[in-house]
Amino acid sequence: MSVTYDRDALHALVLERALKFGDFTLASGQKSSYYLDGKQVALHAQGLRLIAAGFLELAADWDYDAVGGMSIGADPLIGGVLSLSDRTDLVGAMIRKEAKGHGTGRYVEGPLQGGQNVLVVEDVVTTGGSSLKAIERLRDYGAEVCGVVAIVDRLQGGAAAFEAAGVPLKTLFTVRDFGIEPPAA
Repeated sequence: MSVTYDRDALHALVLERALKFGDFTLASGQKSSYYLDGKQVALHAQGLRLIAAGFLELAADWDYDAVGGMSIGADPLIGGVLSLSDRTDLVGAMIRKEAKGHGTGRYVEGPLQGGQNVLVVEDVVTTGGSSLKAIERLRDYGAEVCGVVAIVDRLQGGAAAFEAAGVPLKTLFTVRDFGIEPPAA
């Protein structure tokens, strides 16, 4: 089954399922009057297909052997990209927040090998902290990171943080695509 990226359909799903207004504390610790719950779209069959198709389109000019990201948020995104990719040699890597307490005790799980290039996937970027931690763990593992793709950039410093880390960021949307202006810096 071939799925093409339909930006309008994904935009509608994000509006319908993921964008909430109220008082929220983000993973970065920042307070916000809105919340983008990317899992509400990534754990929806059509949503995941559209996200994965969009990510594959965004990363079409990057060289990568694997797709990875911080568990648990990136896990469905990794699976979606692996499932939709035409490449049968592509592998996934799940990055743990805490080292596994038994067995191998690793932060990086999956068939990833040192030296491989990894495309990091993320749902929502605020400061970039989660993906930056994943990038650090991947680099410690011996992998290279070609870039980060995300569903939405909140435009709150994440792009600059990735640039400082030497990693490009591409996103399917920014908060402005949903009529939201980011807070003044």
